[in-house]
Amino acid sequence: MKILYALQGTGNGHIARANELIPKFKQVAEVDVFVSGNNTQLPLDGFYKQNKGLSLFYSKKGGLDYKKIVVKNSLTQFSRAILNFPIQEYDLIINDYEPITAYAAKWHGKKIIGLSHQAAIFYENVPKPPGKHPVSKLIFKKYAPTDISYGFHFQKYHDDIFYPILRQQIKQLQTVTGSYFLVYLPSFNDVVLQKILTQIPEVHWLIFSPFKKNPERYLNVSFYPIDQELFFKKLAAAQGVLCGAGFEFPAEVLYLKKMLYVIPIKGQFEQYCNYAALTKMGVSGSEDLNVSKIRNWIDSQKIITVDFEDESEKIIEKVFINNPL
Repeated sequence: MKILYALQGTGNGHIARANELIPKFKQVAEVDVFVSGNNTQLPLDGFYKQNKGLSLFYSKKGGLDYKKIVVKNSLTQFSRAILNFPIQEYDLIINDYEPITAYAAKWHGKKIIGLSHQAAIFYENVPKPPGKHPVSKLIFKKYAPTDISYGFHFQKYHDDIFYPILRQQIKQLQTVTGSYFLVYLPSFNDVVLQKILTQIPEVHWLIFSPFKKNPERYLNVSFYPIDQELFFKKLAAAQGVLCGAGFEFPAEVLYLKKMLYVIPIKGQFEQYCNYAALTKMGVSGSEDLNVSKIRNWIDSQKIITVDFEDESEKIIEKVFINNPL
């Protein structure tokens, strides 16, 4: 069997999950890997093909930059990529919210299975943000359509939803509780983060920033460029983490039994859904960088206990055994 594993290259979560799942898929099938989008800081292991696809870009204050999204994405190039993709070479397409192969498969009538966090969002029992969000929901649903979908989420809201796929580096970390807090908010400009977090001088903040090339420090705020090895080292000894309301990284923080505070990216429906799910679990957060709320979180010392079972074998069974060609 020859399968295509296609994934979205916007954000680090898809890459982190792919690095864990692809070796498992290669044990049962021949696998080609395709990535669209180029807005990530994590490397994808092994050989893969890449297309510019459709990428998201962020403003300086934690929201989507719609002007940059329009300017830097080409619908002509995107449509050409769909029409020219050699989708008929594959017996099965596994899709982690990747639009080019999703629409190419639909065009040619090829079987496509969604395997993503986004697939879990619309299950009935999954928490949703207040309000209808009709435009965001429509875009979210139409972005990468599939025939069958299995999802990942923080809790087992349905039999077809799996626990998060954790990186081996996370599972192997030897953790301690240090005196600093780690920050990963790449949708915020460094100047904004510095301005807000220096207002909480009793805490030492370690910010990993995609905008820095060298370490810098200003008062109680230290900046580091993205470095995976250093990131894991600092994460292992952090007292808590301030980050976006994504999926994989908040799941890893919960697994490590660290304090967690999340801020959803403005205008991104998925992150609002994650924020709703996490706060329902008791995780602290706010929809902006709120100094008083962050200080209350620090004082609370609250840690949410989770138990993320390794469901790798169940995923293989669902994808390959329950869906014969």
